Amino acid sequence: MPEVFSDAKLGPLTLRNRVIKAATFEGLTPDALVTDALVDFHRRHAAGGVGMTTVAYCAVAPEGRTERRQLWMRPDALPGLRALTDAVHAEGAAISAQLGHAGPVADALSNGLPALGPSRRLSPLTFRFIQPCTREDIARVTRAYAEAASLAVEAGFDAVELHFGHTYLLCAFLSPKMNKRKDGWGGSLDNRARFARDVARTVRERVGHRVAVLAKVELDEGVTGGITLDEAIPFAQRLEADGTLDALQLTAGSSFLNPMFLFRGDVPLAEFAAQFSQPLRLGLKLFGARFLKTYPYEEAYLLPLARQVRAAVKLPLVLLGGITRKETMDRAMAEGFDFVAMGRALLREPDLLRRMQADARTPSECTHCNKCMPSIYTGTRCVLVQPEPPSPAPRPVP
Repeated sequence: MPEVFSDAKLGPLTLRNRVIKAATFEGLTPDALVTDALVDFHRRHAAGGVGMTTVAYCAVAPEGRTERRQLWMRPDALPGLRALTDAVHAEGAAISAQLGHAGPVADALSNGLPALGPSRRLSPLTFRFIQPCTREDIARVTRAYAEAASLAVEAGFDAVELHFGHTYLLCAFLSPKMNKRKDGWGGSLDNRARFARDVARTVRERVGHRVAVLAKVELDEGVTGGITLDEAIPFAQRLEADGTLDALQLTAGSSFLNPMFLFRGDVPLAEFAAQFSQPLRLGLKLFGARFLKTYPYEEAYLLPLARQVRAAVKLPLVLLGGITRKETMDRAMAEGFDFVAMGRALLREPDLLRRMQADARTPSECTHCNKCMPSIYTGTRCVLVQPEPPSPAPRPVP
């Protein structure tokens, strides 16, 4: 059994340990560019001891942002991205760019561009219709992933993580719930997986083995008629057979239809509602529980699903979901997982890993209240230790 705090190979990389800071949208890019606050956010996690930190939701196209303040990978972003990777490397950690296209989860009104999906559908998030991708859109977005990955290499990133989860665009194509197409991108699993597999192949062809290439993939969308293990496992096997990826990070839930299936724990409805004006604030208070469902928290809650993928593929796997203890990390290693990813626990205590290395019995102080989730609108943080938004306001890195 490998020791979680020992060096580990990830494709062409050697990480100083097997703990990855999971992508948690930072909410620190008001002009869709890197800010000094974003640099400080990831510097703290690197100094805290992670093997690699992940920059969340680096959109590959302007319409692929969840909203207009999200970082968009383009030449104008390059100076800030270089400052970010330099800061993380100076702390001894690696850094990954999570490349994604929000697809149906995108806010069309904020972006000023239509949200895209596999099929036409009314969005419960914006009450606007999602536009079905044309063949030209699919080709353009595939190229955009490759261009974003190339930019990440130029900026000094050590890895790119392709977002195939949470009912973002590529996951929406994979989902039988979302994909009602009758052409070569709909129907069978091979057709629905075609877009994601083409993206992975195109990215690998563009970047070669200069960086590690991971994909974040669904175990279960948590919605009736959506992705389940019955298709998640053969999808993972197809990705493995393609030979385009260095690892899979296993996730769950749908940002479009059932986000709490991933997060588990308390549902901060009042805090979410407070971020919006009327009448949406009232609507969230009255009906938000139908969208933000309650699932009890337990340690390593995705492990029962993830171990079934572990039994079916040899590709390195990253275990995500409710990992807060050293003994849980050891258990993941014992069950054959190659890495673990942590999110909320590190928001609460960026230095948790340093203290765990000194004393394996160190407990996490995360209460799983999930009040960090609404903080994305004012700068992602644990509100129990940092109740006020960062001050001064984040400024673009020159």
